[in-house]
This record gives sequence, structure tokens and C-alpha cells, in this order.
Amino acid sequence: MITNKGAGTADDENLAVALDVLRTGASVEVAATSSPGELDSVLHRSGSRRIVVAGGDGSIHAVVAALHRRNELKDKTLGLVPLGTGNDFARGNAIPLDPAEAAGVVLNGEPRPVDLLVDEVGGVVVNNVHVGAGAQASRRGARWKKRLGSIGVGSANLGKLGYPIGALLAATHPPRLRLRVKIDGAIVNDLDQPVLMVAVGNGAHVGGGTELTPEADPEDGRIDVMVSRSVGPIQKISYVAHLRRGEHHKRDDVLYLRGSQVTVTGEEFWCSADGEISGPEQRRSWRLEPAAYHLLLPHDPEAAEQP
Repeated sequence: MITNKGAGTADDENLAVALDVLRTGASVEVAATSSPGELDSVLHRSGSRRIVVAGGDGSIHAVVAALHRRNELKDKTLGLVPLGTGNDFARGNAIPLDPAEAAGVVLNGEPRPVDLLVDEVGGVVVNNVHVGAGAQASRRGARWKKRLGSIGVGSANLGKLGYPIGALLAATHPPRLRLRVKIDGAIVNDLDQPVLMVAVGNGAHVGGGTELTPEADPEDGRIDVMVSRSVGPIQKISYVAHLRRGEHHKRDDVLYLRGSQVTVTGEEFWCSADGEISGPEQRRSWRLEPAAYHLLLPHDPEAAEQP
């Protein structure tokens, strides 16, 4: 089990609960890492053992990225015990947020192939990447999460308020970006049509449960792309209301498409990829790597009923 020394909400109590369950059916070694070098060392000695990530979206991103860089991801089956703040990747894959129940999935779940997004320089996106208003909210939210995370003890801190605060601040001065968006080589939005945000989803959720790309499924072999053109004052307010209900992708001023490769170019923009902020950029692209690795997931009752 790989844990993150710096994860503020992955507290000892929840970790102990998960370990109690895991040790009823497996021999478990816990390795706490705080740097890429430490993580590489742990992965190097993991051998054929199953790797369980105890943490949030950033933790699963770090492990998948390291394995991908080492050319070892394809042969791996990973488990996830969500101990982060948002746990969006776990939500999108129906992994229980309760540590004991998640540990039960690790022991008894079904290993299923899941997709991965890979950018033009070999970086990975496990869950979701977005630019524009969402990235601006994540940027500001990350600052507030860090500030408020020190108020409280363990998981009982105010860090979870960071993302709502970031979203509120971003809503007061949302960006209006001129971006060209291509899906599988075809232009779906050009520079003459300003956008509020663009989301490229392998998973559905961001920011602790917001369904930014509601129909995204990490097992379907497709990238979901959402382009919001809601740039007018009234449009922005209406868009946010629909976003909260998970219905924004049905709006006339929103494009919701699928493909296998996405390219975004234009004026400078920031990216939020699995919660990690980067930029400013003027060009980014992502391609799908289908069935990139296996993830232990709850058994699918519908699949079990198939003849």
C-alpha cells in the first residue's frame, strides 16, 4: 500500500481502518512516499505484488504516471482506497468513499481495464483535464485548500472548503478565451467563437463531485469533450446553475462530443489536470490510451446477469 506523506486528509485513523480490512485477506506492506524518487524506489521493489494507492486523485495520478514512465503500467492491477479531499476518480468508478468498504473492493473486487489520457510530452491524465473557468477555480481553490487545511485535525479540517471558495472567486471574474479545439483532427470550435471553458474527460467528476463531463466512462475507449460557449453575463449564471445539476452538457451553447485525440490551441490558458495546475500554455493535446491498466472495481451486477 502506497501512501502520501504530504496528504493532509489521509489521516492515520482512516488508514488504520483500511489496513484492518486488508489484513484479513492479504499480507500488507505500507510504504509512505513524499517525492518521485521515493515513489520510484517503492515501485522498483514492488515486484509482482498488487499495488494499492491510499490517497486522493493526486496520489493515484502520481502512481499511474510513474508506472507509465517506467513502461510497467500495462501489466499492473491497481487498487484504490480514497483518502483525499475530492476523491473524484473514485466517485466516477463507484469505488466506496468509506475506507473499510474500499478495502473490501481491493480484496474482492473485479480487475477491469481502464483508459488513460496521455499528453504530447508523455504526461498522463487519469481522470480529467480542463482549461478556462474550471482551471481558474482549481487554481484559486488550491490556494485556499492549503490555507484552510491547517485549520483542524486530520480529516476534520477546513481544506474541503477550498474548491467551493475557488469556484466562487472564479465566478466573479470568469475568463473569456479564444481557443481552437480539434477532435480527431476536425475543428469543433475556432478562434472566432470565445469559450468559457473546455473539459477533456476520462472520468466524470472534478472538484469533489461536480460532474463536469457527466457521460465520461474510463472503460468505454473514448474521450469526452465539453466546450462551453456560455460567455455572456446571463449565460454564465445559467450555465453554472445547469452545471450544479449535471445538465450543462445539454445546453445549446455547449458542445459535448467524443473522440480519441483532442488538441487545444490559442491565447494563453491554464490547465488543471487531475487537480494539478500548469501553465500558462498556448497549445496542449491529449490522446486516448485504451485499456492502459487494470483497476480493482466493484462487481458490475448488470454484467453478472448477462447470459
